[in-house]
Formats: sequence, structure tokens, C-alpha cells
Amino acid sequence: MSAAPILTLALRYGGILAGAVAVLGSIVGFLVAGMPGLAAALIAAGAVALFLGLTAASILIAARVTAGDPGSPLFFGIVLGAWLLKLVLFLVLTIWLRGQAWLDPYVFFVTVVVAVLGSLVVDVLAFQRARVPYVSDAQEPEKPLD
Repeated sequence: MSAAPILTLALRYGGILAGAVAVLGSIVGFLVAGMPGLAAALIAAGAVALFLGLTAASILIAARVTAGDPGSPLFFGIVLGAWLLKLVLFLVLTIWLRGQAWLDPYVFFVTVVVAVLGSLVVDVLAFQRARVPYVSDAQEPEKPLD
């Protein structure tokens, strides 16, 4: 069974979520904190879109490279490598953004929390709506000779 339909659907829904969070977050952020709120919401939405994409893309790439064998050490290496990349990017981003005068930290935090909760909903919807067969290429048993 391949997870590709679920992951591609999650990527599609994640893109829609990131766009909605960017638009709504920037409007609310601007109304609450002016330009620093707008910048915070757009950066948070972009970061969440990047992290969502890295997760799904790493699993799709790992499945392709290992010919669909999720038990392969290479599969785990690719997925773990992407996870470590996301961790490093997150740390660099938060350290760099800490204390920036042009960014409202509260709008950034709320936007990230809303986007992460939204990504959980997106993953559940993608899992529920993906059409993945329960069995693969089932064949009828041969009829016994009379």
C-alpha cells in the first residue's frame, strides 16, 4: 500500500491552509499590530508551509528512493534527515526573529499555533478522503479441476 495519495492530498490541502493563514493572519495581524503584525503573520505562514512541505516531500522521496520499502534504513535516514533539517531551520528562524523590531512576536506565535492546529486538521482530512485500497491486486483463487 502506498501513502502517496494521502501525502499528495495533504500537500494540496496544506497549500490551501498556508494561503488562508497568510491572508487571514496578515489581515488580523495588521489590524492588531500594524506592519509588524503583518510581517509576523506572513513569515509564520511561510514557515508552516515550508515545514508541512518538507514532511510530506521527505516521505514521498524516501518511498521513491527505497522502492516503497518503509523498513529500509535509507527510508528512515531520509525522513530523519528532513526532520533534523526542520529542527535546525526552526531554531535558526526563532533565534534570528527573536527581538526583531519589525516583527510582532505575539502575532507570530498565534499564527504558528493556528497553522499547526490547522495542519493537524488537514492531515486528518487528507487521510479520511484519500482513496487507498485496503488490499493490493487481489486475485481469485483457481478453481479445482473436476
